[in-house]
Amino acid sequence: MKRYNKKWTVLGMLIMSLALVLAGCGGSNAAVTKEKTNKDELVIYIGYGMTSGGYDPCTGYGIYGDGIFHSNLLKFNAQIEAEPDLAVGYTVSDDGLTYTYTLRDDVKFSDGEPLTADDVAFTYMTAKASGSSVDLTMLEKAEAKDKVTVVFTLNKKWSAFASTTALLGIVPEHAYGPGYGDNPIGTGPFKVAQLDKEQQLIVVPNDYYYGTKPAFKKITILNLDEEAALAAAKSGNLDVVMVNPEYAYEEVPGMSMARIKTVDNRGFNLPVIGETKDGKGNVIGNNVTSDYAVRKALNIGIDRETIIQNALNGIGTPAYGRVDALPWNNTPEFEDGRVEEAKALLAEAGWIDTDGDGIREKNGIKAEFKISGRTDDLQRYNLAVALSEDAKKLGINLIAEALAWADCKALTRTIPTCWGSGDYNPIDLYNAHYSQMIGVGTSNPASYANPKVDDYIEKALAATSMAEAIDYWKLSQWDGETGTSVDYPFLWIVNIDHTYFVRDGLSLGEQRIHPHGHGVPVIANLNEWTFES
Repeated sequence: MKRYNKKWTVLGMLIMSLALVLAGCGGSNAAVTKEKTNKDELVIYIGYGMTSGGYDPCTGYGIYGDGIFHSNLLKFNAQIEAEPDLAVGYTVSDDGLTYTYTLRDDVKFSDGEPLTADDVAFTYMTAKASGSSVDLTMLEKAEAKDKVTVVFTLNKKWSAFASTTALLGIVPEHAYGPGYGDNPIGTGPFKVAQLDKEQQLIVVPNDYYYGTKPAFKKITILNLDEEAALAAAKSGNLDVVMVNPEYAYEEVPGMSMARIKTVDNRGFNLPVIGETKDGKGNVIGNNVTSDYAVRKALNIGIDRETIIQNALNGIGTPAYGRVDALPWNNTPEFEDGRVEEAKALLAEAGWIDTDGDGIREKNGIKAEFKISGRTDDLQRYNLAVALSEDAKKLGINLIAEALAWADCKALTRTIPTCWGSGDYNPIDLYNAHYSQMIGVGTSNPASYANPKVDDYIEKALAATSMAEAIDYWKLSQWDGETGTSVDYPFLWIVNIDHTYFVRDGLSLGEQRIHPHGHGVPVIANLNEWTFES
């Protein structure tokens, strides 16, 4: 098992760096020490992003389900099932075009003003107009019928809209404007007390929150270099520290390691079409992965456990599908490491090593192609290297390269790259597999098209209930004869565990299976954290 050496020689410098960061934050934060971190205050590090500001749901904040300043019409429980939150219920018209939500009448924003249906309508129309990552292109209009009733009219059937209402936080019309994202007013359990961008964010309870009241009076979220954060934790200065897999086996006095399961997966797209050019003259397709035998051989022949061990220090669970562990997953029972079966499959398809160099050929083409991992994400590059090494036993030569993320995305339709996904909204399957999404941004990077899968996806979107939609999302993956699970447009490898050192006695509550989002999803239930002793 690979483990990283402790860097005691630089530990003192890192602790000093933390002290300087805290000192630079001014005010009471300069005095944050282990002694002052008592049981009604926490100091945590959860990775990059939470100290950058921009906490505006209308431009994408919290859309992965990890917002703490706002609440939504619905919310996902631990089983990733939607249940009431701001709304006590909703109905869908028979034609699937009208969604009507009835609101609680006792909710106030953190400034004490009451929430009304006008705020909900304002939020959705503002988010739609923003053109941000919040996809509301299917929304024709949102209207408040009275103080507690809001009606959404869609321009097409889109069952995934209900999932969006469980992820999009509501903003107040009366307090929304320039600068809102750095000083948000919401109906969630916390509000911003102080933001020093890229240094720290201090949050305190929203006294008007209608749900579970936070147990802590103040929580300071720091932005630190990961090694500095780990060093600070060892000195007793932090209560929660997110670490990447290479540090997960460190020993931290007074803290325990929490490994939280995720659907934060990593895998490579496998273009299903041969090399050609698109309408803009860009090279797309891949003459090796376009062969079904190659895609299947890689999926059944590699050893995911070994790859995870070599690339991620063993921190993760093998992934066989895009949405493992989510309610709409339908990946057939699967076993990898079937090397001899994979070799026979390749040989039967004509891929033979005729020159003894360890790489198969077919019709003058070597079973060889580039794969990429992004330069700013060591985990993805490590996965590319580990996959390359493991695939050699099959006679397939994968050439791992580190590229800038922009280049990875630009070339991915011909050079497979390492993707990360994991979303509480099944619309992710539409973006990845629907044929009409080919060439739309980075959607469907494998150029995958299966009319039967398209039909199931269209029926899923036309459904008038989440349960009905889930049935069709499952069929799109495997209906007993075909589907994305057996066409192999992707080679999924791992759902990466999210790893945190947690102060002994501190409970993180019941954590939902984490979506994509690195360390941040751990605070989705920050109001449920407690000290048990």
